[in-house]
Amino acid sequence: MKRFVSSASLVERVKAGEPAAVARLISRAEAGAPEARAALARVYQLAGRAHVIGVTGVPGSGKSTLVGKLAQRLRALSHKIGIVAIDPSSPYSGGAILGDRIRMSELVTDPDVYIRSMATRGATGGMARAALDAVDVLDVAGYDTIIIETVGVGQDEVEIARASHTAIVVSAPGLGDEIQAIKAGILEIADIHVVSKCDRSDANRTLIDLKQMLMLGGANANPDWAIPVIGTSSLSGEGLDELIAAIAAHRNVAFDTETGRK
Repeated sequence: MKRFVSSASLVERVKAGEPAAVARLISRAEAGAPEARAALARVYQLAGRAHVIGVTGVPGSGKSTLVGKLAQRLRALSHKIGIVAIDPSSPYSGGAILGDRIRMSELVTDPDVYIRSMATRGATGGMARAALDAVDVLDVAGYDTIIIETVGVGQDEVEIARASHTAIVVSAPGLGDEIQAIKAGILEIADIHVVSKCDRSDANRTLIDLKQMLMLGGANANPDWAIPVIGTSSLSGEGLDELIAAIAAHRNVAFDTETGRK
């Protein structure tokens, strides 16, 4: 018979960076176990060092592929990466495919990359209820950069702005109504706009539309930061270095200025 391991004892193991303890405590957060509440409160007190990057956008914009390429570039810079990938739950079975790992297969054998897939379980706004607990656990475990990839539900997906230091909104050319899909609240939450698949011939139109909307809409409320619009290609690697540089620059704004603190 297996002996029950208390959540309180898991906290010290999480601080030591044990992947098994990280997985178990996140699972208890997902399950809403009452026994884990005090431990998660302790984790919350210890967290706060990691740079949390939120990646959101319309379905089909290439978020998972971009997250994978982004994580590879950050690992090359010796960052320890945690990834929380949110997938939608089935309204019938309650389950989820949790297929983001397929697009991140190159990362799964890296001991300094931790990927956790989570189902929304009916939560709205593109986030799973336990996602913030998972971020705190990964933070305490020593992951200095944590990426949250949301479901991709359209205009109402703004929860990620409160959950991250740097919010990246991804769009892609050829989706038909991609600009309409992001023009309301989700346009305003972006710290960085990314147009993926920019190797396509129609990508320039999307880049121009986004830049014009930002100029006309006055979406940026932060005087210390000019929102960039960056074209990227996961096939050629175009724009990825520029994106990494923008993320690093925005981290400085988010951590070191009063206006950057959300």
